[in-house]
Amino acid sequence: MKRASLTSGKECILVIDDDPAMLEYTQALLASEPYRIELATNATQAVQLLEQGLTPDLILLDIAQAGCDGLQAMEACRAVRPGQKIVVFSCLSRPDVIVQALRHGALDFIAKPFYKSDLDQVLRRCLASSSESASDQSHVESVAGGLSFVAASPAMKQIRTRLTQVAAVDMPVLLLGESGVGKDVLARLIHQLSARADKPFLKVNCAALPLDLLESELFGYEAGAFTGATRSKPGMFELCHGGTLFLDEIGEMSPSLQAKLLHVLQDGQFSRLGARTVSQADVRIVAATNINVQKAMETRGFREDLYYRLSAFTIKVPPLRERREEIPLLFRHFLEEFSRRYAHQPPVYSQRLIVACSRHDWPGNLRELENFVKRFLVLKDERLSISELEQEPEVELETPKKDTACHHAEEGRCLKMLVRRLKERAEEKVIEEVLASNNWNCKLAASQLHISYKALLYKIKQYGITPVSEEVMAGSAAGMRSTHA
Repeated sequence: MKRASLTSGKECILVIDDDPAMLEYTQALLASEPYRIELATNATQAVQLLEQGLTPDLILLDIAQAGCDGLQAMEACRAVRPGQKIVVFSCLSRPDVIVQALRHGALDFIAKPFYKSDLDQVLRRCLASSSESASDQSHVESVAGGLSFVAASPAMKQIRTRLTQVAAVDMPVLLLGESGVGKDVLARLIHQLSARADKPFLKVNCAALPLDLLESELFGYEAGAFTGATRSKPGMFELCHGGTLFLDEIGEMSPSLQAKLLHVLQDGQFSRLGARTVSQADVRIVAATNINVQKAMETRGFREDLYYRLSAFTIKVPPLRERREEIPLLFRHFLEEFSRRYAHQPPVYSQRLIVACSRHDWPGNLRELENFVKRFLVLKDERLSISELEQEPEVELETPKKDTACHHAEEGRCLKMLVRRLKERAEEKVIEEVLASNNWNCKLAASQLHISYKALLYKIKQYGITPVSEEVMAGSAAGMRSTHA
């Protein structure tokens, strides 16, 4: 008998009977139904299938098998999969046998011989019950972009409830959590549950783009705004009108650009680079960061006013090591998903691998687990995979002790970012001093700084540099008039 695919996506029914004719008869009755049928000739074989990763929605078990106690078979199956839904059937119609099976947790009883109508009725009732119970224990929800939201822990179930609540209210949302915990999935789900679901959802990675490029990407620019701007280009705020804009890694955004973003959040208005007109933005902001926001505000790497504007609704996503009950579910989910995507037959694995996965801390969270499953799918070597999980924690625990500087990268304070911010602050200070010494004569200041007049104006706007008083402004205007004269 050929085993059914583990990746068909249909409700799975495992039939356990020592009579091959009965197995074939049951399979034939269900052949026209949208079920995935798995067959086992005894309880030992059934337990092996469960240990290898089979997750049936329902088990049909003959409790009168030769040399086997049906009640013990039920317990053996539940030892591997606690809470497993089981329906028993037998040619024995004695009431005491039926009552004993039901007392041990069987959902229902079917007497042999049975007809298709009898079987269909029991399956419909018990599978519906199974689905309701499963939804109480775990939750796998499809999200746009080929992603899935998985919740089996109390923390993630609570987050799922909060997502529904906040999606209905058109306010900014701030997602906090370590890298790889799935903040992008939450952002997409918020959009999917909101009234903006039929409008665009756009994502911008603030850490992947240089400052100048990020600003033009968000707000767009007019032709001639800078060298190379030969034609106008709309920014994300225009392209995402009516929808949701996801600002990932917002903690890496420069303070000057944070100030411009704050202005958009306050009054919904922005201007393209080089534009003289103001545009209106009807965009919902969902932002995410893995940095320590409180420390970033203390060091002025993150503006307090922007934080309080974004944090009207904050969701902290726990790392995978704090929701270990989801690891087996996520492992099987990723394995099925990648098997379909790469057209691979899912490899056979034992409960040992699931246990090893559950014990691992997964410092890279979901992203690390995904890559681990991909390697296992390709190599199909369970022993190698378990060895990999057992060796990695030592490296992960020792590395931060030997190189504490790298630890700051988790807080958005890596060396490259630190140098960039110091450079910006030094540049801002020099520009302020030169402008002040020249009474805000921008033409003269640009000449002394050896940059173009247009570049100086852009830097003034970038850093939000302003004159210290109206007298300076008046002097600047006079200086500009004398320069033009």
